[in-house]
Amino acid sequence: MTLETILPPERVLYDVPGGSKKRVLEFFSTFIAQNTPSLDSQEVFSRLIGRERLGSTGIGNGVAIPHARSPHCATPIAGFLKLSEPVDFDAIDGDPVDLVFVLLVPEEADDTHLSLLGQVATIMNDASTRQALRKTSSQRELLDLLSSKIREQAAH
Repeated sequence: MTLETILPPERVLYDVPGGSKKRVLEFFSTFIAQNTPSLDSQEVFSRLIGRERLGSTGIGNGVAIPHARSPHCATPIAGFLKLSEPVDFDAIDGDPVDLVFVLLVPEEADDTHLSLLGQVATIMNDASTRQALRKTSSQRELLDLLSSKIREQAAH
């Protein structure tokens, strides 16, 4: 399974209002529940927040990869948010976050979950990719760039 198959264009969001880590996770939970009938926004939010309590998913360099398992998730679901302004995400380097890659996986997912997280980390650990994502000025530009980086990563 690749990121490309679980990240449709409508889940790449540009210029999302930040505010706080909690608000960003609430926004995503509501957004994803509206677009996925089997998911409940409160349940998704509580799982994402529960995961954050174990340790921040802010991996540094302005990037966070919030992720959680959900029994109501039949297949993995991804979302990408470019925030309109950085928010404090308790990241390991203390820097605020403006690029957020969210991943929801089925309760029983194991290797798939780790593989997808690895794919996201590989893409987001590249400084030139992060810089290019931050320079995008529209949803279409953001989507095109992210899609090409995901395809490049999958080819390796």
